[in-house]
Amino acid sequence: MIRRKRFRLRLRSRTLLLGERTLVMGVLNVTPDSFSDGGVYLDSGAAVARALELENDGADILDIGGESTRPGSIPISVQQELRRILPVIEILSGKLRIPISVDTQKAEVAEAALAAGAEIVNDISALRIDPRLARVAVRARAPMILMHMRGEPRTMQHGPFARDVMRDVLGGLRIAVASAKGAGLAKSRILLDPGIGFGKTHQQNFEILARLPELSRLGCPLVVGTSRKAFLGKMLARQGEPDLPPDKRILGTAASITASILGGAHIVRAHDVSEMVRVARVADAILDAAPRA
Repeated sequence: MIRRKRFRLRLRSRTLLLGERTLVMGVLNVTPDSFSDGGVYLDSGAAVARALELENDGADILDIGGESTRPGSIPISVQQELRRILPVIEILSGKLRIPISVDTQKAEVAEAALAAGAEIVNDISALRIDPRLARVAVRARAPMILMHMRGEPRTMQHGPFARDVMRDVLGGLRIAVASAKGAGLAKSRILLDPGIGFGKTHQQNFEILARLPELSRLGCPLVVGTSRKAFLGKMLARQGEPDLPPDKRILGTAASITASILGGAHIVRAHDVSEMVRVARVADAILDAAPRA
């Protein structure tokens, strides 16, 4: 357990204080094929209603994605992605009181989403797929979340996997930070995500959570997403039975989010926001009770 460093993250509309308490990022998949809730919120009306529900449940940030990045997923075009998310962002930008993050790997999508009202760019490829994303963020004065992913969604769980997962994650994120800074993005606008489930074995995901404090050495706020992921379904299944489905992984999510917070996470991504807001409150209380060095 470590005491988190505090950061001030400047957005266009406000400044987020990171580290005083854990912020919960509500996940909204406007897709037909995401691993957890694909197709449920593909309709714009359903997506807007869900976004408002997540805000009411206590989300501090809304993360909207229009392209599934589940293992084995196939990339879609810029036009398809924009058709899914732009109407939702345009409606929500006048309704939500919390900031919107756009989950995309494409510069054109990020640029349009930021113009429509989004304020944060969440890139699971950490600029490997489209380095132009950094320049888009610079022009919009938007923070970026850079996530470590080994390979790409279509093939990332086929291996080969890293022999030393923490060395792989730390090395990849250092390269991403250097790339973002080289494009003109200030380090104060960079957040890092170790990429739980993205090109790692089930055991490596647990190792990353156990060694999360090592990532704080990179000097950026940490974002962690474990919500409903497959490694939890496998761990929670009884011996000889199938892995638990995504909607049955809430207790595993709660445990992994607690571990993330005690390991130094500033923001946690969640599908079950109402429950995870309460989990974060308890984990924060444990952190606050720890003796100061």
